[in-house]
Amino acid sequence: MLLVLFKRIFGGKHDASAVTLDSKVTPEEMVELIRNGEASRDDFIATYKPYIAKVTSRFCKRYVDAARSDEFSIALAAFDEAIGQFSSQAGKSFLGFAETVIRRRLIDYVRKEQRHAGTVPYSAFDQDDEEELTVNPVEMKEAMQRFAVSQDVEARRLEIMEYDSRLRQFDITFGELPDLSPKHTDSRLLLISISKLLAGSPELYEIMETKQKLPIKELCEMAGVSRKTIERNRKYIIAIALLNNGDYPYLQEYISPKEPPQQELSQVKGVRA
Repeated sequence: MLLVLFKRIFGGKHDASAVTLDSKVTPEEMVELIRNGEASRDDFIATYKPYIAKVTSRFCKRYVDAARSDEFSIALAAFDEAIGQFSSQAGKSFLGFAETVIRRRLIDYVRKEQRHAGTVPYSAFDQDDEEELTVNPVEMKEAMQRFAVSQDVEARRLEIMEYDSRLRQFDITFGELPDLSPKHTDSRLLLISISKLLAGSPELYEIMETKQKLPIKELCEMAGVSRKTIERNRKYIIAIALLNNGDYPYLQEYISPKEPPQQELSQVKGVRA
């Protein structure tokens, strides 16, 4: 790694083949080298195939054959996608980020298969096992539904963990959000609308990101509210703005135009990262 750094500093020529995975280079550093054309993307992916297979098997709750598994192919493509999307600024390890991307792509695959299964007659699922017994198609469908539900639960859990990590950069935790949320619907919707203004303004959002505080004066002018309103609800506005601009499809359902029922909000309140 030091050799690579010296060559960068002093402008020496560097061949991508010179950096191999035998070097003491972290996955995060290797991703950066790959993007700069200083390391082989294919070699990096090949080295981490056992890791990809492990994540896929853990998701599927069964052994995954890398040579014949559709799930492994999807996970392999997701790992490659993660190389392109990873940002060291997010404060997360590359392998942790890659696992998140793999799980999300596998969840998408399960959902797609679930939709297709719904258009196929039950008789299409009939097949004989090794003992020549016919598998019950109804039980198969129910098993697929239970699996899909379990994966949704896991996806929500991972999403909450990621969101909580993001919130902590602003001295906020996911667990305190229910207490920060206004009790009255009108007040809550007003703050959500202010947060969306913040999230939708690149300049103001950048101020919040870099200075770790709200651009209160500008927000007051944009939203037409008092300074006291924004100061009193600072954490809630920041939290919703981060939610708006993040990759949190499950949690974003709670800030959709349609106000979620109080019962759903109470369920969220019971979740802890």
